[in-house]
Amino acid sequence: MDPGPETIADPDDPRLQPYAHIRERDLVGRAGRFIAEGEVTLRLLLGRRSRFRAESILLLPERWPGLAGAVAACPEPPPVFLAAKAVMSAAAGFPIHRGVLAVGLRGPEPDAATLVPPPPAPALVLGLAGLTNHDNVGAAFRNAAAFGADAVLLDAASCDPLYRKSIRVSAGAALIQPFARLAADQDWMRLADSLGLQVLALSPGATEPLEACAAPSRALLILGTEGPGLDAAILARARPVRIPMAAGFDSLNVATAAGIALHAIARGQGRLDGGR
Repeated sequence: MDPGPETIADPDDPRLQPYAHIRERDLVGRAGRFIAEGEVTLRLLLGRRSRFRAESILLLPERWPGLAGAVAACPEPPPVFLAAKAVMSAAAGFPIHRGVLAVGLRGPEPDAATLVPPPPAPALVLGLAGLTNHDNVGAAFRNAAAFGADAVLLDAASCDPLYRKSIRVSAGAALIQPFARLAADQDWMRLADSLGLQVLALSPGATEPLEACAAPSRALLILGTEGPGLDAAILARARPVRIPMAAGFDSLNVATAAGIALHAIARGQGRLDGGR
């Protein structure tokens, strides 16, 4: 029988150690763990669509009744700790407002090939090359989930989608959107060839407008970091496309550009409500 949540009154209690000094440990990593915050994110972490699982949950006492059902529905419910706001804030190292935290376990990293549907099935994959801004990575994941991408692939230089802020900006999509990271020496084009994907490289300097490009049935859409953009070697080997903009301005936030392009390709593939 589940004993129910445990109440903790001391911020130095060893059971709160995984939640201690959250901001500082965001910078150095957590050895296979990550922090999720907020009710929406917690429900996604506990749900069947997530490949991750919660190691423990820390809540304000008043949040427990509304989340008890979601915890109980887990095949293996994690331990739940209840603590007053002052205790949670002291342990975390900053004021806690939402009152919902969880420690998630990363588990084994999947291989990119296992996430992409094999030919001849349609496929839509988002590639992030050199994205080092957590807000942009989180927003890109939110767009990928919204437009039904099969997977997100990140190169070794891109930042962690399970960083606390990335998860928050993604509205929890980072917990349910399949993703894999490429090895440092892995080549985008060779990977695409091995998976039967046509590579579209989004660049403001491209001559071909996105809307003039018939959506490939199996597409890998690659975006580079803001400013430098994609490496010239990728642009030379891929199919560069651009999003037309008003005269005198050719700059979009990379996550916004990802959303526009993903929508266009997903619509062309008939992935969205109402099909084409």
